Amino acid sequence: MAGNSQRKGSVRKSSKGNPTAGSGGRRRRGLEGKGPTPKAKDREYHQAHKQARRAPKSGAQGRPQRARKPAGDAEWIAGRNPVVEALREGVPVNALYVAEGAERDGRLREAFKVASERGISLLEVGRNELDRLTGGAVHQGLAARIPAYEYAHPDDLLDAADEAGEPALIVALDSITDPRNLGAIVRSAAAFGAHGVVVPERRAAGMTAAAWKTSAGAASRIPVARAVNLTRQLKSYAEAGCMVVGLAADGDVELPDLDLADGPLVVVVGAEGDGLSRLVAETCDQLVSIPMAHQVESLNAGVAAGVALYAVARARA
Repeated sequence: MAGNSQRKGSVRKSSKGNPTAGSGGRRRRGLEGKGPTPKAKDREYHQAHKQARRAPKSGAQGRPQRARKPAGDAEWIAGRNPVVEALREGVPVNALYVAEGAERDGRLREAFKVASERGISLLEVGRNELDRLTGGAVHQGLAARIPAYEYAHPDDLLDAADEAGEPALIVALDSITDPRNLGAIVRSAAAFGAHGVVVPERRAAGMTAAAWKTSAGAASRIPVARAVNLTRQLKSYAEAGCMVVGLAADGDVELPDLDLADGPLVVVVGAEGDGLSRLVAETCDQLVSIPMAHQVESLNAGVAAGVALYAVARARA
């Protein structure tokens, strides 16, 4: 009989403990808005959240930060003395890296002080991580990361001479592979009024940390340009009105007798021992020798460039 709760199997179930059952209440609540979706960095399971937790945090009072892996094209200066000397010489530094637990001494404190004054990031990493970043160099708990050098265009050097209202004086390097020689030549070029230095793109030293350091800060005051093909660039300078002279032990003219110094000039310096390559030597208008005592066969490339530039500067004065 309908409605007879006494019939077996027809007992009415109470809804006292679940008043919304059958009413659609649960479904309606499930369709209600739950607010804006959290940002990716706020969702614990999201990769952005994990990366944010690993990001470096600024330390108070100049204390090092925790570091993330830097860009792969960075160059490194490792060791307390080299880093401090580089900072003193004005080498551009992106960040200083200090190993966890590194002993604080005068050099480390000076590095921290300079970093604070120049706004250089100070990062702390594990010692094993610093070993990896510096390629296993003896870093003594301190390393500096420097940016890639921004080379000028070779034509920019002529523009610099025009802007200064001076006859161009450019130093071109042929097969100079020692960055310390490059740094020394850049320093001499700045000291004796050159408008820039040109190096080949291949098989030649570039403006590395060693070159920056040897230049004693001159690399920040004089442009260094890269030429795809040095011989072709020398011909381009010649077409622009420059005389091209190369330093050679068997030169036809001795340096004191050079009469081209007061006009637009490109001085080409070759590697010690091998000297100028054949094509470069053939491109030069004159080959110039530096008179020396007979027991000395050749000069270091950096020294030879300095002597030649001094002679040119005196002739122009």
